[in-house]
Amino acid sequence: MAQNRSRRLRKKLRVDEFQEFGFDVNWTFDESVSEQDIDALVDQFIDEVIEPRQLGFHGGGHKEWEGIIATQAIGKCTEDDIAAVQAFWQSKPVSGIEVSALYDIWWG
Repeated sequence: MAQNRSRRLRKKLRVDEFQEFGFDVNWTFDESVSEQDIDALVDQFIDEVIEPRQLGFHGGGHKEWEGIIATQAIGKCTEDDIAAVQAFWQSKPVSGIEVSALYDIWWG
């Protein structure tokens, strides 16, 4: 059944054009990686993957990191965003890289 909702209600409910898709990411730094190297790698991740693609990363950790990635503005992440995140971490001293499928971050 189609519902006729006002723009205001669609925005409040985060549906239709206001729906947002993101994905989860987890990884573990190798034991040999120092605190300074972890800081540098996370900064590099943000500078090379997150910012250029206009994404946002909310997460953290010490040796084991986890977080969610979504767009900086209302929008939907893509399979290309997932591939870019995976490609970045595959060449780094980390293990256990896990990236979820895209999901609705408000209703997921």
